[in-house]
Amino acid sequence: MQRTAAEGRGPVRYGPPAPQPGLPVLPELLSVLAAAAGRSAPEPPGGGRPVREAACRHWGRRGLATAPEDVAAGPGAAGLLLALLGAHGGDVMLPRPCPAWWTPQVRLLGRRAYHVPTPAECGGVPDPYALLETVRRVRAEGGDPGVLLLSVADDPTATVPPPELLREACEAAESAGLFVVADETWRDTVHRPHETLVLSPAEMLPDRAAVLVDLAGALLPAGWPAAVVRFPATARGAGLRARTLDVLTATGALVAGPVAGAAAHALEEPAAVAARARRAAVLHGAVAAAAHRELLAVGALARPPQAGRHLYADLTPLRAGLARQGVGDAMELEDWLGARLGAPAPGGQRFADDMGALRVRLSTGPLLGATPEERLAGLTAADPLALPQVRRSLDLLGSVLAGLV
Repeated sequence: MQRTAAEGRGPVRYGPPAPQPGLPVLPELLSVLAAAAGRSAPEPPGGGRPVREAACRHWGRRGLATAPEDVAAGPGAAGLLLALLGAHGGDVMLPRPCPAWWTPQVRLLGRRAYHVPTPAECGGVPDPYALLETVRRVRAEGGDPGVLLLSVADDPTATVPPPELLREACEAAESAGLFVVADETWRDTVHRPHETLVLSPAEMLPDRAAVLVDLAGALLPAGWPAAVVRFPATARGAGLRARTLDVLTATGALVAGPVAGAAAHALEEPAAVAARARRAAVLHGAVAAAAHRELLAVGALARPPQAGRHLYADLTPLRAGLARQGVGDAMELEDWLGARLGAPAPGGQRFADDMGALRVRLSTGPLLGATPEERLAGLTAADPLALPQVRRSLDLLGSVLAGLV
């Protein structure tokens, strides 16, 4: 995470990066990209038919029948979400906390972002009753809520909303007349897929929910930006897709040709790609669970991580110890903890959380080792927690936290 002078903190360009896998690129994907490197023709706005058809099959395997004319691709989730929100209109409701890049997208468009508290059980979705009350209040004050952004496997909290809570949030959104955009980027990084049921709002609200997937979540390296969005198969959905393509065209937000080929290949989920995604999820899950135990051992708070490459820690119970270190808010905690761990530890203020709450997102990627070879070893180890590089990282985390007790 880039830093800047104290007086310059806060600009979007200094925001935290998404949690990275820390793993070398899969050789099969390198071969696909290299084979397409000579391609000079650009992708059309919204992506060519191969990548859109591959996305349809990807969603079909997850129970969402999809047609290519209801799909658009873009160079990463940020550009695609910006185009979608620009095409839809209206103010945007978001859970608190939420991914660091969501709120800037809304404000860049000149829209208002309203953050709604999440339920105690999980992040990713707003509390249904708080959502309805917030929409009522905003409209009474002259606002125009039009969209609810949520996630089914959440950054920053690393949790998966239980099906009943997701359904209640979707019912509240429908009652309030909101269009739902579901970020499902981390859906395929669930640590225990046989124990964790992940549903899509598009299953519950087929006529008023779009699904956004950044392939950097589970399938592609972050340096190969590609994302896809699924629109409702309705006249309204077709109109929204058309306006989204207009924005993508006007801004030149096109998937690079060679990357589109790699994206289509990854979306087909051949054996090597699927195996890497599964093993990476298990590896990050094991390390996240171990980091979670270190936090609980010193009295810190955190929901058990269920997905992704991170966890969200609340160090408020350690406030006295942090105060001895000169740490009094989330921004100071971000700097202090990041310096001692040697890795980014973005504070809760980055995720629209309260500055006074001592919360941080800890990523598991840096805990896997310092070199590509060390990190790759975790994929095949019978017990990745026994690897020296992983043990050293966890011991460092534990010792830093223990010094605050």
